[in-house]
Amino acid sequence: MMKAITNGRCILPDKNDVFEVVPGKVVLYDEAGIRAIQDAAAFDATAAGVAPGDVLDAGGRYVSPGFLNVHIHGCGGADTMDDDADALTTIRKKQAEMGVTAFLPTTMTCPWHEIAAALTRVHAAMRTNGQGVGADILGAHMEGPFISPAEKGSQEASNILPADFAKLAPFTDVLRLVTIAPEELPRKVGTDERDWSFIEACERAGIVVSVGHTAADYATAAAAVQAHGVHHFTHLFNAMTGLHHRRPGTVGAALDTAACVELICDNIHVAPAVQRLVWRLKGRDGLILVTDSMSACGIGDGVYEFGGHEVTVTGERALLADGTIAASIATMNRCIHRFWQNTGASIADVITTVTKTPARDLGIYAERGSLAPSKRADLTIFDDDVQIFATIVGGRRVF
Repeated sequence: MMKAITNGRCILPDKNDVFEVVPGKVVLYDEAGIRAIQDAAAFDATAAGVAPGDVLDAGGRYVSPGFLNVHIHGCGGADTMDDDADALTTIRKKQAEMGVTAFLPTTMTCPWHEIAAALTRVHAAMRTNGQGVGADILGAHMEGPFISPAEKGSQEASNILPADFAKLAPFTDVLRLVTIAPEELPRKVGTDERDWSFIEACERAGIVVSVGHTAADYATAAAAVQAHGVHHFTHLFNAMTGLHHRRPGTVGAALDTAACVELICDNIHVAPAVQRLVWRLKGRDGLILVTDSMSACGIGDGVYEFGGHEVTVTGERALLADGTIAASIATMNRCIHRFWQNTGASIADVITTVTKTPARDLGIYAERGSLAPSKRADLTIFDDDVQIFATIVGGRRVF
């Protein structure tokens, strides 16, 4: 059944595929995808085959491609690592409330058998995509265990392992993104040359490799991008070597290359002034806003468990017992609003960082990430405060 969204400010690609806000358009869609984007003046519901009850009035709000969240551990009291078949359902529903139409459930550096079990649950949950449950699951983001003990953050050091593609091989149909510390890759036997074969194997399997939780110096991190095809950095600034004027570090490599960088814009993980600097350096095509949220997201203050650690949540801040900042409790729509306010970027550019840019980075832009005929009918409608009015996944309104 054909449906329509009217009276919205649509965020659409122009002839150069740059997003802009375009009023006076009607989006026609069904469960098979976006069918057309028409001028409102020419729209005739009867001629288009749209029943009166299937016309959604956006009330002057923005009509956007659905948000993509490539780094999220949990929300609504549920976590990707929970040994509970309902946990991912809870996360899917809560993500839809935040305007997210698809996401990557993210694992922790836990014992390998627990990670394998979580990946198996994610794969099973992917089979229910498009059934109106909530946001789609694109696959999994494996954040560790192939990381640096020196930059483990809230990950558990005792569970860190050397990078081993044999562990990933059974899960290539579910893994979309894996975070590693490149300096922890082994040397080739009998030489001082680093063995990059793990990254090459991931690339052949269609798994995006991200640099994160790393003590790498500038040269190592830059080599991963410039010589070995890495194009993603996990939560820039957090759990990596910082930028120093004589030691540029991992942050310097991320900013000095064409790779995409994740940014947690809760104003706690990254200060507003630094968000502005990153915006000037990376722009809409090199920046991906993420939440990196934990189970406490959407619940409130209290004491929670995250990756085997006790985490105390007060207001917007989640801390380990030693004062280390843990995962965030931010929602995607709040991150968008804060980044928009902090940078003064256009709303079309900000939305690019949670739609087109992550879709291109994951290699799925042909089907998701913009409002265009033949693409999936994944849409988010929100107001000037980025409060979510409606979330549509696969042509079905799920919030």
